[in-house]
Amino acid sequence: MKTLKVGICGWGNVATGMFNAIESNNNYITKAGVDINIACIGARRDNPKCNPGATPIFRDIFDIPEQDIDVVVELIGGVEVARELILKSIRAGKHVITANKAVIFNHGDEIFAEANKNKVKVLFEAAVCAGTPIVKMLKEELAPNKIKKISGMLNGTSNFILSNMEEGNEFDDTLELAQKEGYAEPDPSFDIEGVDAAHKIGLLSSIAYGSSLPPKDFYIEGITKIDKKDFIYAEMLGYTIKHLAISEDNEDKIELRAHPALVSKKSYLANLKGVRNGIEVDTDLIGKIHIAGSGAGQESTASGLISDIIHLANSNEDILNVVSSINQKPIKDFGEFSFQYYFFIEAEDNPGVMASITTRLAEESIGIESMVQKDELGKNIVPIILITDIFKEDKLEGIKDKILSLDTIKNLRTIRIESTD
Repeated sequence: MKTLKVGICGWGNVATGMFNAIESNNNYITKAGVDINIACIGARRDNPKCNPGATPIFRDIFDIPEQDIDVVVELIGGVEVARELILKSIRAGKHVITANKAVIFNHGDEIFAEANKNKVKVLFEAAVCAGTPIVKMLKEELAPNKIKKISGMLNGTSNFILSNMEEGNEFDDTLELAQKEGYAEPDPSFDIEGVDAAHKIGLLSSIAYGSSLPPKDFYIEGITKIDKKDFIYAEMLGYTIKHLAISEDNEDKIELRAHPALVSKKSYLANLKGVRNGIEVDTDLIGKIHIAGSGAGQESTASGLISDIIHLANSNEDILNVVSSINQKPIKDFGEFSFQYYFFIEAEDNPGVMASITTRLAEESIGIESMVQKDELGKNIVPIILITDIFKEDKLEGIKDKILSLDTIKNLRTIRIESTD
C-alpha cells in the first residue's frame, strides 16, 4: 500500500469536508491501495465545525510546501494568492491538487509548464463539476476518441434557479432559496452571470482541444434576463431553457461559449433538474455519452479531491501534465455563429402589428419558422412569440433595434436555440 503525506491549505467547508470524508470512508480508500496521511494543515483560523485532532496547524499557508509532504491540496480559493501558493509548492517538488477552477482557468498554462519542469503533477478533477469525473474521463477513458463537442449545464446554481422558474417561480425568489439552501454564495454573481460555467468549459476545452489557459475572450452570458413567462412559451413550442456551456471542434477554429439556450424537451440535458450538472460529450468512436451528478457541496467536492489523491498514488509519475499547444486553433468569433432564435415581443394590440414585425425581418432576409400571438397581458399589450430561421449572430442586435423602433413595440427579448441533433 502506498502512503501519501498530504498538506491541506485552507480550512473552510471544502477542506473540512475532505478531511471528514477521508476519516469516514478510509476503508474504501485503502481498498484502492492508498493510505492518505493528513500531515499538516495551513489555516489562518480554526474551524469550529471540524476538529483536526493532533494534526499540526500552520497559520501561514506558505509554510505548508516546506513540510515533509508529497502533495499540497490548495483550497484557499481566489486567483493570485492561490497561484503563488501553487507555484511555490511545485518549485518545492510537491504535487498539487486543487478544486480552484479560477486559478487554473487564468494561469493553467503557466502552472502546468512549471509542474513539468519540476516533474510534479497538478490535478483538478474537483474544479469542474465537483465529484463528477469528467476531467479524468476526457484525459484517459476518452483519449482514443476525437472529441467533437462538449456541452452541458456546468453550474448547479443556475440549473437549480432555472428548474424552479420552470415550475412557475420568480427569479429573485428562487435565487434567495438557492442561497438559503447553500447552493448559491451570498454574492452569486459568478453563478448567475455565467462566469463559473465559463471557467469550467474553458478547462474542458483545454483538455479536449488544447485551447490556452487562459483562453482568448469568448462569449459569456448569464441567466438574469430570463423571465418565468419564457418557460411557458418555450413549453408550448417543445422547448425548455437551460444555461449551457459549449466547446466544439470546428475544424479550423474552436467554438467556445456559455449562455442560456432553448433546448428540445426530448433532449437528455432538458430533463436534468435541480442542482445537478449534466454533460454531453460527442465522440467519433463511441458516439454521444452522458454524465450527470451533483456539482456542488462538501461531499461531492471531497469525492473529486480524494479521487485525485488516489489517482496520483497509482499513476505513472513520468507522465507529464498537459500544456496547451502554441499551435492551437483560434477561438471562433461569436458574431460568426448562426442560431435559430426565440423572440418574445410585447406589442400594442393594433391591426397590422404582426405584419410590421415580419416586414422588418424580411428586410434582413430572415424567415420565420413559427409565430403566435397570445392573450392580452393587460393595458392593450399582447405577447407575440416567434421562432426564426437560422441566421448569423452578428445580425441580431440590428434586427432587435429595427423591431424596437416600431411605435407599437414595448419590449423585446431573445434567447438562442441550441440544436441537439
